[in-house]
Amino acid sequence: MADTRSYNSPLREEKVRETREAILNALYRLMSTSTIPDEISMDMIATEAGIQRRTIFRHFPAKSDLLTAFWAWLNERIGASIAPETVEDIVAGPQDVFPRFDGHEAAIRASIHSPTGREMRTGMVPDRRLRFAGALAPLLSTLSPAEARQVEALAHLLYSASAWEILKDYGGLTGTEAGEAASWALDTILSAVASGSLLRT
Repeated sequence: MADTRSYNSPLREEKVRETREAILNALYRLMSTSTIPDEISMDMIATEAGIQRRTIFRHFPAKSDLLTAFWAWLNERIGASIAPETVEDIVAGPQDVFPRFDGHEAAIRASIHSPTGREMRTGMVPDRRLRFAGALAPLLSTLSPAEARQVEALAHLLYSASAWEILKDYGGLTGTEAGEAASWALDTILSAVASGSLLRT
């Protein structure tokens, strides 16, 4: 009997993984008609995934658990994990990531505006700030603490989904154009810091 359980275990694990993926994909598809995932019901998700409602709760005990898992899944799917190690990584980031956001527009906007999306993004802030601070530290060491904080804050802003959305909505840019603009702005600011020509009034 022990051998049978050992043999079946990988099959069960694969079924669990497939069902979990089906649930997350169903939620993703439903976002094409609703940009507020918090308002998408579990019944809607179950129907879209072709499973029983109770099956969702075997994988995600509460809807908040599903939504929390969804944002991490979405970031991985888009390839939008922000983990810069150098100034160059930060400068290149928007140009690399913003065009990808266009392919997942409803979900990205939901991550900005829905309660669980905002909660997810807030939860990522401490790690994000540590990574940006580490990448920018050699460059910002020449500035006063106040100036360094301001430059770092601008880097966070320009390399963010919020910047992507504003450049699209207010500037009329595509994701590619928005990424180029944000990367150009970052390069301009950080190059000025590096050359010592950052002028403050």
